[in-house]
Amino acid sequence: MISPHEITGLILAGGRGTRMGGIDKGLQAFRGLALVQHALNRLQRGGVSRCLINANRNLAAYAAFGTPVWPDEMADYAGPLAGFLTGLAHCETPYLLTVPCDTPLFPMDLAVRLAEALAREDADIAMAAAKEEDGQIRPQPVFCLLRAALLESLVRFTHDGGRKIDRWTALHKTVLVPFDAPGDDPKAFFNANTLAELHSLESP
Repeated sequence: MISPHEITGLILAGGRGTRMGGIDKGLQAFRGLALVQHALNRLQRGGVSRCLINANRNLAAYAAFGTPVWPDEMADYAGPLAGFLTGLAHCETPYLLTVPCDTPLFPMDLAVRLAEALAREDADIAMAAAKEEDGQIRPQPVFCLLRAALLESLVRFTHDGGRKIDRWTALHKTVLVPFDAPGDDPKAFFNANTLAELHSLESP
């Protein structure tokens, strides 16, 4: 089994927020708290002992949440994989759990279920999968538990111009972990790309 003390949680808040009009998503309010605070609360309650934030602007505002903040090591807002790279570069535990800042209802037991699957399958990566609006269960590639030893692989991949998460994860043994059991929240992996979508999530 993988202990919570072996997992660092990484909140991905480094995007441009283009579909929200360019505002900084992680700092937007949801049920009275910033989105990044919701992510921190869920990671900490869900068995992650240490957290990091990946952000590329408003760094002082993110630092005020009491968690180390690291900008992308790649230029020009290179996407979530750049956040993975930053997280792995600063991860001091054997495993890194990645979550985006714009999915405030992600499962409280995310770390536990991904860790169980990774250990059981002796995999390099455990990736969440969830039922989408059409009823199909699809991978949620920004919700990953990674072995920290994958840093060198990701450095090579990005230096060669790679930017797609699924193309990199395909190079390693990856186990998909479905979150479609009775009792799982169907909105758990809904990410708010617009302010309207964020407000719609606030209703119970």
